[in-house]
Amino acid sequence: MQSDEHAQAGQQGQQGVVGDPIEGRLLEGRYRIGPRIARGGMASVHEATDLRLDRTVAVKIMHPGLGDDDDFAQRFVREARAAARLSHPNVVGVFDQGDDDGTVFLVMELVPGHTLRDTIRKEAPMTPARALAVLEPVLSALAHAHRSGLVHRDIKPENVLIADDGRVKVADFGLAKAVSADTQHTATGGVLIGTVSYLAPELVVDGRSDARADVYAAGVVLHELLTGQKPHEGESPIQVAYKHVHEDVPPPSRLVPGLPDYVDALVARATARDRDQRPADASVLLHQVHRVSQALATGVASDADLAEELRPRPVPVAAEDTEPDPFDTGELATLLTPAQAVSRLPVPDDDHHEHTTTIGSDPEPARPQPRRSRRGPLLLLLALLLAVGLGVGAYWFGWARWTQTPSVLGLKETAATERLGAAGLEASVGTPAYSETVPKGEVLSTDPAAGDRVLDGGTVTVVLSLGKERYQVPKLRGLTEDEAQDAIAARNLEFGEAVGRWSDDVPEGTVLASDPKRGTSLKPGALVDVFVSQGPKPVDVRDWTGKDAERAAAWFAQRGIEVTYGEEQYSDSVPEGGVISQTPASGTLYRGQSVELVVSRGPELVEVPGGLVASGVDAARQQLESLGFVVEVENSSSYIGLGYVFRTDPRSGSMVAKGSTITLYLI
Repeated sequence: MQSDEHAQAGQQGQQGVVGDPIEGRLLEGRYRIGPRIARGGMASVHEATDLRLDRTVAVKIMHPGLGDDDDFAQRFVREARAAARLSHPNVVGVFDQGDDDGTVFLVMELVPGHTLRDTIRKEAPMTPARALAVLEPVLSALAHAHRSGLVHRDIKPENVLIADDGRVKVADFGLAKAVSADTQHTATGGVLIGTVSYLAPELVVDGRSDARADVYAAGVVLHELLTGQKPHEGESPIQVAYKHVHEDVPPPSRLVPGLPDYVDALVARATARDRDQRPADASVLLHQVHRVSQALATGVASDADLAEELRPRPVPVAAEDTEPDPFDTGELATLLTPAQAVSRLPVPDDDHHEHTTTIGSDPEPARPQPRRSRRGPLLLLLALLLAVGLGVGAYWFGWARWTQTPSVLGLKETAATERLGAAGLEASVGTPAYSETVPKGEVLSTDPAAGDRVLDGGTVTVVLSLGKERYQVPKLRGLTEDEAQDAIAARNLEFGEAVGRWSDDVPEGTVLASDPKRGTSLKPGALVDVFVSQGPKPVDVRDWTGKDAERAAAWFAQRGIEVTYGEEQYSDSVPEGGVISQTPASGTLYRGQSVELVVSRGPELVEVPGGLVASGVDAARQQLESLGFVVEVENSSSYIGLGYVFRTDPRSGSMVAKGSTITLYLI
């Protein structure tokens, strides 16, 4: 689940991704799959409709083939069961889980909006009050999970959703494990799950975790909210993981000067490498966040007592880990034993004459004379010499041969080397690093840092700035959507969404363009959207039968449909210039295709014959009806009963429509 499968925010309600084979499927006869809204390494997330309850949901679908792996499938099922146990306003709800003919899926609450990653890109660095306000609902959700015996194990900005109405929800409890459940380490056959930038040191070392791993990840997120940067960066995930184990998270004030000391202390406590120094769970960290928020609300710029209380305690160094004493006190102790010797001493007699005591004689035993011991002064002298030696040694090893590292920040490499050389130090150029604030070619940092102690003649590693880390949007036109995603990821950018666009000349599924455009310089992790061809735009054919042919031709031409014409025909029902017939009259056409129209010439005209006047009525009627006319007979105003045609209406020689009525007036 090391993906952004739950990056539903900012991607929902948009036009769907084209060419997705799962779209339109009906899972277990209940969930109609709609457009894809997120994609990760293990699963993709689709908007879907729950037909049974008539509601819109999010469905996480395991990638094809993974469902065949029992370990993956079981982990996916455990996700549903673990997450379904959580009922909290700041946790994405899990509704259902199923397996439809090998398609393993999870049904979740749909959260329209964006992710915390999007908020970080737009707002970070944030003020401490704003950062804590954003983090508080996340900790509230984690505290609820920890009380339920669950550990999230993959807290990161991509798994924090911010709804359009401002609600904050933690997603993807798929990596949650019961606190009592055993986990395996990678080296022993297990899988190290999580995103490396937010992994607690114990997860890297032995793969085991408890609630304090979530506390560590939340602390890293807080650092990122405050500074806009992840605390540990590296050229590879292994380097980042190594830093989590061996380097403390730097105080946010190093990047954002002026932050209160107790804010630094809060981040240090949450991200302590020794997990015993961290808050026991998210509830404890949430309490500490409330205390810091209260201090910020009252405008306290510095609170030494609060900072001292929050700051993790130094870990005592074990005796066997200390450096050996450079002096061998064992040898010195042997010098403190005085030599013993036998002396022959003169013994005066009563007459003050000296007598010599010899070996073997038996004189009167001589009275021992008191003598002053030389042992005490010798020991004192040696102790003083030892103290002076130790003092001189301590001064030499602990101070005299050390110097302070001069500040060379902001200098060019040559100037930095000269300044270090003037201080009796060697300069070594380390691996350059990107910086948003230090111009390219200037010193970004040193090891040891400015003001730290370094041996005389020692080496100071200088890290030069590469300037702002930017990556250009690659050429994506002509690639498939998957190829475009790979090309974007190769530039340390993130794939945003695929928006379908109609195209007459680019095949369906091929990238048309990107937003931002090719060559645009972007920060790492910036979103790049692509426009993907949906092929020619279909045209729903409209039936123009009986309507004006010119208007029909203009309508089709506007949509790229070619109009051809059949032979014009007479029509008694369709007026001249109207459409008698259309092929096709319905269905779908595409640009470049054609439609045929047959245009009406109106009704067929027939000449009223001459010679009808003065003819008999029966003969006139027969002649007109043979031409297709309808005949009516009336008496004229001059009618005298002869029965001959006096006049016609219309008159002879007139062109009238076939089937028209001809009136015969008799005299």
